[in-house]
Amino acid sequence: MFLRHIPFLKAVFAYSLTAFGGPQGHIGMMVKTFVRKRKDVTEEELIEYNSFCQMLPGPSSTQTVMLIGWKRGGIPLAIVTLLIWILPATLLMSAFSFLVYFLDTKSIQQNLFLYVRPMSVGFVCYAAINMMQRSVSNKMTLAIMIGGGILTVLIRSPWLFPVLLLIAGILTNFSNKRIVNKVEKPKPVKWINLLVFALVFIAAGVVSEIARHQQWEHRRIVNLFENFYRFGSIVFGGGQALIPMMLVQFVSLPAKRGFTPYMTPGELMTGFGLVQAMPGPVFSVCAFVGGLAMSKFGPVWQAAGCLVSIIAIFLPSTLLLLFLFPVYQNLKQHVVIYRSLEGINAVIVGVIWASGIILFMEINRTGFDFMSLVVVIITFCLLQFTRIPAPLIVLGWLLLGWTLH
Repeated sequence: MFLRHIPFLKAVFAYSLTAFGGPQGHIGMMVKTFVRKRKDVTEEELIEYNSFCQMLPGPSSTQTVMLIGWKRGGIPLAIVTLLIWILPATLLMSAFSFLVYFLDTKSIQQNLFLYVRPMSVGFVCYAAINMMQRSVSNKMTLAIMIGGGILTVLIRSPWLFPVLLLIAGILTNFSNKRIVNKVEKPKPVKWINLLVFALVFIAAGVVSEIARHQQWEHRRIVNLFENFYRFGSIVFGGGQALIPMMLVQFVSLPAKRGFTPYMTPGELMTGFGLVQAMPGPVFSVCAFVGGLAMSKFGPVWQAAGCLVSIIAIFLPSTLLLLFLFPVYQNLKQHVVIYRSLEGINAVIVGVIWASGIILFMEINRTGFDFMSLVVVIITFCLLQFTRIPAPLIVLGWLLLGWTLH
């Protein structure tokens, strides 16, 4: 079955090596790779997938690329897509957990990856322009897009996003022009995925507490699984939202209980700095943190810490996705949900525009950098008006940063 999907999996692997800029930059590359070049999904489907994943806890760009695989080859291909997508970033961040004491994070980001962030803004603009053509078709959706974008820039909170989705969905329900034209056969809902999610959540918490109270020799690996599984079950707002959780769990809480912290705040922020310069999911920082937390037990346990942490952080969002997406597909047959999608898709475009604005503001925080604007414009033009593959565009900016600095 997988043989006919090899070209798609190769595209996913190439995407995993060149998808910089976090979920905002990822969506632009998805449009270029999976919509425009390969036509695995339509722009409407990609917007819908991304909208749905934004409502779930966990890594939204990872869940979105899984749904592209799901559409092509069902759940087995979705799982393989997930593994290929996270593999390069996970291996890199695991290796960095061993090399952390020899790394100059600031130098890495300022040299080789100098133009990566403005390049990511170019990808964001490309995605927003193309999605806008499909999702903004009247005055209401235009107002929703602009309002959602302005609020996202002004109120930078992960909790704002579900509120925007709710309001946008309600607003487009005042129109009775959209009706469900095509009624699809109800999708089978696999309740086993929800059951496994709940059982693992409970079992991980119970075993972790037993290991802590009974002072198991290598209890930390058990605690790490529980910590990251819990994070993956409740975190909204992308990988950045993981940082305060990890600071509390691995630095503040052990010190409060009279134990040695798993790592210093500086080591944790080094990992976060490194993952900003890496392609792939920001959640791969968990491999670095898990490895560093187990480093005092030797290299074998450190490698185990990387593996356990990465499994634990991606497992809950995967189980929830596999359970909830068929539920969502069945619900959208109802006219209320169907009409809501018009507003939800419009507000997603507004949030994507806002992400590009916020990222550009961060780049120019200490003063306007004209070169960053040039990089944004050139990247957008290459994506919009040429057939140059997205990975080659990324490679070009990496090489330019390396040669000039």
